[in-house]
Amino acid sequence: MNGKRRRLLLATVEPMLEPGERVEVATVVNLSTVSVARTAAFAAASALLSGGMAVIPTPTPMYLVMTDRRFFVFRADPVFARPQEHLMTFPRDGLVRSEIKERVLNSSFVASYPGYEQCLRIVFPLLGRKDRNTVAAALPLATP
Repeated sequence: MNGKRRRLLLATVEPMLEPGERVEVATVVNLSTVSVARTAAFAAASALLSGGMAVIPTPTPMYLVMTDRRFFVFRADPVFARPQEHLMTFPRDGLVRSEIKERVLNSSFVASYPGYEQCLRIVFPLLGRKDRNTVAAALPLATP
């Protein structure tokens, strides 16, 4: 993440922090994935229906901020550096993760709370490996 995006994101998060809470990671992630096969099928169908113009769906980029106590998620504006909206905040205590899945262009893991059905797949871009490693090191592996 470039310096301007980081400064604007931290300026947005700062008023939401509790006294003594500190930011450990601020990065860009995707919280949903679109498979290559599904993307190719959608592009082919859109090209066929529009007479040659292919449309390729992409996940909406999100800003993930990890503090020593919580996670904050903001919708990222793809054009401007400022975060669009605050989507969720959840506590770091009790959160566990799956093994990291390495892919050619990205890597991901699933974060969840033991005993709850819902989970969150966090996809880090290729250039976000350092941030991914920091977040992954902060969360214990889920026991099967």
